[in-house]
Amino acid sequence: MEESTSDNNDRKKIRNICILAHVDHGKTTLADQLIAAASGGMVHPKVAGKVRFMDYLDEEQRRAITMKSSSISLHYNHHTVNLIDSPGHIDFCGEVSTAARLSDGALLLVDAVEGVHIQTHAVLRQCWTEMLEPCLVLNKMDRLITELNLTPLEAYTRLLRIVHEVNGIWSAYNSEKYLSDVDALLAGGTAAGGEVMEDYDDVEDKFQPQKGNVVFACALDGWGFGIHEFAEIYASKLGGSASVGALLRALWGPWYYNPKTKMIVGKKGISGSKARPMFVQFVLEPLWQVYQGALGGGKGMVEKVIKSFNLQIQARELQNKDSKVVLQAVMSRWLPLSDAILSMVLKCLPDPVEGQKSRISRLIPERKVGSENGVDRRVVEESELVRKSVVECDCRDEAPCVAFVAKMFALPVKMLPPLQPGEGSFGEEGEGEFDECFLAFARIFSGVLSVGQRVFVISALYDPLKGESMQKHIQEAELKSMYLMMGQGLKVVKSAKAGDVVAIRGLGQYILKSATLSSTRNCWPFSSMAFQVAPILRVAIEPSDPADMGALLKGLRLLNRADPFVEVTVSARGEHVLAAAGEVHLERCIKDLKDRFAKVSLEVSPPLVSYKETIEGEVSNMLQNLKVLSKNLDYVEKTTPNGRCVVRVQVMKLLPSLTKVLDESANLLGDIIGIKSEHTVKSMEMQRTNILEKENPAEVIKKRIMDAIESDILCRIENDEDHAEKCRLKWLKLLRRIWALGPSYIGPNVLFTPDIKAESTDSSVLIRGSSQLSEKLGFVADSGNSNSVSEASSNESQVLYMDAERLESNVITGFQLATSAGPLCDEPMWGLAFVIEARISPSTGHHDESETHQQSDQYGIFAGQVIATVKDACREAVLKNKPRLVEAMYFCELNTTTEYLGPMYGVLSRRRARILKEEMQEGSPLFTVHAYVPVSESFGFTDELRSRTSGAASALLALSHWEALHEDPFFVPKTEEEIEEFGDGSSVLPNTARKLIDAVRRRKGLPVEEKVVQHGTKQRTLARKV
Repeated sequence: MEESTSDNNDRKKIRNICILAHVDHGKTTLADQLIAAASGGMVHPKVAGKVRFMDYLDEEQRRAITMKSSSISLHYNHHTVNLIDSPGHIDFCGEVSTAARLSDGALLLVDAVEGVHIQTHAVLRQCWTEMLEPCLVLNKMDRLITELNLTPLEAYTRLLRIVHEVNGIWSAYNSEKYLSDVDALLAGGTAAGGEVMEDYDDVEDKFQPQKGNVVFACALDGWGFGIHEFAEIYASKLGGSASVGALLRALWGPWYYNPKTKMIVGKKGISGSKARPMFVQFVLEPLWQVYQGALGGGKGMVEKVIKSFNLQIQARELQNKDSKVVLQAVMSRWLPLSDAILSMVLKCLPDPVEGQKSRISRLIPERKVGSENGVDRRVVEESELVRKSVVECDCRDEAPCVAFVAKMFALPVKMLPPLQPGEGSFGEEGEGEFDECFLAFARIFSGVLSVGQRVFVISALYDPLKGESMQKHIQEAELKSMYLMMGQGLKVVKSAKAGDVVAIRGLGQYILKSATLSSTRNCWPFSSMAFQVAPILRVAIEPSDPADMGALLKGLRLLNRADPFVEVTVSARGEHVLAAAGEVHLERCIKDLKDRFAKVSLEVSPPLVSYKETIEGEVSNMLQNLKVLSKNLDYVEKTTPNGRCVVRVQVMKLLPSLTKVLDESANLLGDIIGIKSEHTVKSMEMQRTNILEKENPAEVIKKRIMDAIESDILCRIENDEDHAEKCRLKWLKLLRRIWALGPSYIGPNVLFTPDIKAESTDSSVLIRGSSQLSEKLGFVADSGNSNSVSEASSNESQVLYMDAERLESNVITGFQLATSAGPLCDEPMWGLAFVIEARISPSTGHHDESETHQQSDQYGIFAGQVIATVKDACREAVLKNKPRLVEAMYFCELNTTTEYLGPMYGVLSRRRARILKEEMQEGSPLFTVHAYVPVSESFGFTDELRSRTSGAASALLALSHWEALHEDPFFVPKTEEEIEEFGDGSSVLPNTARKLIDAVRRRKGLPVEEKVVQHGTKQRTLARKV
């Protein structure tokens, strides 16, 4: 028992933290300062902030941005701090997910000049999703003095606004959770995690300097402070009511010091217009005086600080002619950054024991297992014991060992420590050449992991209750060696306990991206990591020399394993397609392929941009559209080649909010329907958590769909309640007739069953379809829409009804084919509702079997004819209803100074950008502009922006939404005004939509309408400007 207590105390002296921030807000510089102070001399304090120790890749040093998450172990005040540095660029947000999963707490950096940016929102969301405890660091404080020349009071106002804004973002995420918990309670369940709803009332701000979780810093110069340092300084000097506790509460916020009464008072208790808050008077003003004294040439204030605080500074540093060197020497000794940050980490961030207890609902969600006969109770009890060990961070030898591998990363073999005798070779089986070795970046959550130990590698889809059927999701592996990561170095260790972060060799052939390691089979896998964006930038890759194809395939396999966020696929045309998060990420992947993994010359195609196809639809006259869909009006009719089946297709545009819900819920729909596409399988583990938190996933989807329709109706029909109610009833009737979704059975297009009230008068039989999907989603199917074969008076009618039932799946297949490749450029359809009315009639003419067989051979199998006819009819219906192209849009945040606004707007207008808002940042000459930029126009955007603005403008792109182009790709001037503006049809230039469609068609090898000979004359002299 004593040994267990001592182990627990040992775990309480560990902190696992990550640094999160927007790009260029100072993460790696801060890490340098912490390494210089607490790593035992790895970085000299004089070069800290300039050497960028954690960025050891050549590409990182060249670009001056972090591209991967890397770990280092620091020692401070008898504690071990495992620090993980992460990228800030949105292209590498997959690495941020890795860092967040392996940590218990996070240091959130915000630039005091630039303030909160788009990626600050993203990393705060990541922090909240992974249930990390955050601390706030306001970096680059020196720029407020030296660049912006703010007064202490102006600087205080700015800092107050930033802290308030960050608190607002965090409380918004808590509000989301609060609302979802309220919905769960109203539905008769319990709040997530069993929390009590009253806990949400009067929640105080997350980040408060008086609580000690906010530090003000300048990472480049190595100084920083929390208000605790100044509270201790002034407690002895001020006397009276100014104790350390009182000063801690008063040094932030609207509190003032009355020198006459020596009392701390509120705003009402102070007189005079020159009164300053205590934070300004006692913290910022002394800092400003030191800076102005040192940079202005006056040494008096500097010497006073040195004398007052008894600072040990060498004389040669004070005599340096560069005033910045003198200032850095004084400030880094007066207010050392490492002490401020690391003491805050030890005080405010949880140890592994506390951290795992608070995060367990996110790491291993609780599974409710019923008391069915087939469930092995021994398996259930052991899996619960494993989960309990993770909750307690049990580090005893006999405890079950559980670890999570967040990513695999490749290192050149020459960077690894030399092998010990008996450890084998560095290469993994089946890897070929041994130039690269794959290590697993992992954290141990329970038990002890040792070199040579055999563990089970469990994928995210593993279910211990299903036994033999889950064999493909579990493998057994031996750990070859383990390392403690020290930035760019590795330190060999024989074993590691719960709470440690290590690199493991020997798992390269077992893990592709991430996995759970366990000493027992009966362990639930960890929930998957949440990624903020998806890899959307796709290029086709082929070797310059076809003989190198084998090397390219091997290189792609290695790259797919080494990068947690890259996707490698083979397209329908046989191209090898590489998908990355953005241009910077793609460039790095291509460089790694050429130089490290494939080592061959490559040909890279222009980016393959995805589009969607839809129709023009005025959603404002919603009721009229629904009436058209419910009646047999405005349809396209086609007949199969043998004349036995007549297909009528009607199409209507879905509500935008409903389309969005269907698109975002694809993974959940796939699980309900039982369809697991490639995309669904990748995200199955993500949705599993959601499914388990809710009792019924179908209820979740139903609620989302109803909420979307309700919000859209209320938004578009505000005043007319009667009209709104009619629309609502119409939609409810339609939702009871859902036959299928497409493409891939889970897409944002809906196929409704035909309205069977309109029966035909002739002898044909309607293929009625089935509303099983409506039933699965919780919409009760119409009683009249039954699919049973009705009593038929003759054998011929019975055969027809049986044929109709058999052909239902063929109608669905035709619908799937049509929605997966639209008529404009074979791109998937988006947000369309179809009603397909297919009627089959008895074969006319001869009834002889041989004749029928001959007819079938002539036109092909009847089922195939139905599929082709339905597909063609759907595509023709779209062409008839004003088709439009839908393109993906980036949300773009730009920052620049006033003089470069003109060139920046010039770049945006050339890229078809739409400006959302522009605002000047308070107290600075910077403008922030928000815009939407089409993905197709984004390639080379940041490079052109930098060149046009001489590097003064910066941009960050994040995928936002899909948006229809309102231009008609088949536009021909018809009215007098149009002919006057555009000329007659022969001289109209192709519009943007037509150009995009033609470009996609050329890439896919589809026919394009273009003039082969532009000018009919035999000879045409063109001016050539030499």
